[in-house]
Parts: sequence; C-alpha cells; structure tokens
Amino acid sequence: MGQTKGIGMNFPTLDMQGSPFSASVGGSAATRIYLDLRQRIIDLHLPPDTTLSRADLTDRYKVSQTPVREALQRLEQDGLVKIFPQSRTLVTRIDEKQMFEAYFLRIAVETEVVRRLANECDPSVLSKAKSILRMKHAIVHDVEQIDMFYDFDEAFHKTLFDGVGQSGLHQLLQSKSGHLGRIRRLGPPPEGKFDLILEGHASIIAGIESGDENQAIAAIRDHLKDTVSISRVEALRSQFPDYFNVA
Repeated sequence: MGQTKGIGMNFPTLDMQGSPFSASVGGSAATRIYLDLRQRIIDLHLPPDTTLSRADLTDRYKVSQTPVREALQRLEQDGLVKIFPQSRTLVTRIDEKQMFEAYFLRIAVETEVVRRLANECDPSVLSKAKSILRMKHAIVHDVEQIDMFYDFDEAFHKTLFDGVGQSGLHQLLQSKSGHLGRIRRLGPPPEGKFDLILEGHASIIAGIESGDENQAIAAIRDHLKDTVSISRVEALRSQFPDYFNVA
C-alpha cells in the first residue's frame, strides 16, 4: 500500500461548535463520529492510506473507545477503512469495482424514484427541491464552497427519496457509494461540470412536475450518466495512482 500517512498530518482540528459532531446533531456518539469521519474520507480530507489512531480519535471526539470502535466498524462495512486488529486502521484506496457497482445501483434505484414522483408527488417535495437548487445556483462558481455544493447536491437527491417514503433506501445507497463519492471529488472537475449538474436537476424537477414519467426518467438517466466515466477514471488513476487499488 506504500507509505502511510498519520492522522495528525491530514485531519484538521475539529471545530466542535460547527462540526457534524456537534451536540445539536441527533444520534448516538458512534453515529456522529461515523458520519463525520465518513464525510472527511469522501471529501478526501482523509486521503487513502491515512492511518486512523483510535487513541487520537477518542481524544479529538472526547469519547471513550467504544463509540470510536463502532464508528470504524461501520466505515469498514462501507469499504472506506480497513481495520487491522491490535495494529492500525487505514483509509482504503478507491475500489473501481465497488464504485461502478454503486453507480449501476444508483441509476436503477433513482430511475424508479423519479418515476413514482412523476405519477404522484407532494407539492412540498418539489418546493424543497427547487429551494435547494436555488441555493446551489448561489454558490456554483465559488471555488471555496465546493464541499457545500456537493452537500446541497446530496440533499437534492435525498429530497426525492424522502418524497416517495424511501429515506432508508437512500441511506443504504449512501453506504454503498463511498468510493463513487471520492471519485467525484478527486482532481479538478471537468469544465462546466457544476453547471451541467444544475441543468440536470432543473430537468428532473421539470420532468416530475410535468407528470410525465418518461420525461422524468430520461432526465435522471441523462443526469446520472455524467457522474463517472471509464475515461475519467482512467485519467484520474494515471494522475493519482496511490489513490486506487492495484487492479
């Protein structure tokens, strides 16, 4: 795997007031640690081969080792870390097979989500989706807000899942999509990528609002087809060889 990187080199100091781990966020300590670490791994703030020390994590999160251990176990189930018992925990490299499996699953599931919404959709769902789209437009060209743009992007899709009563399915899809998420954030985005995302979301809303399931399905499939491509993955693997599993 090459030389590993210690957590102190790649893990910025946590701002507990504004962090996802803030006490205002619901869920157990293990869940909040899991969500915070997962986001940092996907955002590449914790890159592949980073060593995660349980002692450092318990100190940073001000918790016992039990919730840290549970959080790391969940991350291992997601394929984002590898736990070596009595030794160390490493952030995994990007697994292309798992990435393309998640991509296939996402297309299949979200196609059905928008089909159902086109046939029956609560107006509040469209209202929320439009609000998120407006917020994305406000920051689309601000390079300092890329992470927030991706957060809004995920919130948009979650809104669609919530609209058909499948928030649990969205969570399951998220757990399978860690490698896909990292690919999306690796390297500079193709020119015009974020504008295309906004256009795609607008088309999805229009398809659902029209009540035409074929239009909605075509919009979501066209939107998702640009999520990842073999040529882009090959280019990124050439540029960042230490970020990928050896084939």
